[in-house]
Amino acid sequence: MTEVADYQAIKSACLYYLARREHSQQELLTKVAEKGFVRSMIQEVVSELEERGLQSNARFAESYARHRVQRGFGPLHIGAALQQRGAGGYDFDMAVEDIVGSWALLLEQVYTKKYTDKLASLDSKERLKRSRFLQQRGFSGEMINQFFRQL
Repeated sequence: MTEVADYQAIKSACLYYLARREHSQQELLTKVAEKGFVRSMIQEVVSELEERGLQSNARFAESYARHRVQRGFGPLHIGAALQQRGAGGYDFDMAVEDIVGSWALLLEQVYTKKYTDKLASLDSKERLKRSRFLQQRGFSGEMINQFFRQL
């Protein structure tokens, strides 16, 4: 009888988390395991929720990517975060296309939001500093170099 009660409690916890926002399977496993439930039973519940369409790593990846794109993060940062959350391998380029248009336009928006002066009047030290800022936001060195060449 206690196994049925645990199953219901696990399912309720998972649905509670999913009602608030999308979660990856790994996130659900971790959060519900912190409540003291058996990991194998949690996995069973999460698998059932996925089969019923209530949980989806692809939906989570899209939702997470959209949120991060709106906050000005680049593809490297988003990809690494999704990998860490167990939802790596999903294509999230459509999120940036829907919101901004392209990664290059997002990089330009992030840059102009932080820096308002012209790039031509910068010394190499300041240019390197700005390049590091963009790398920390998750843009590749190649994207940054191409952006600086365009300016």
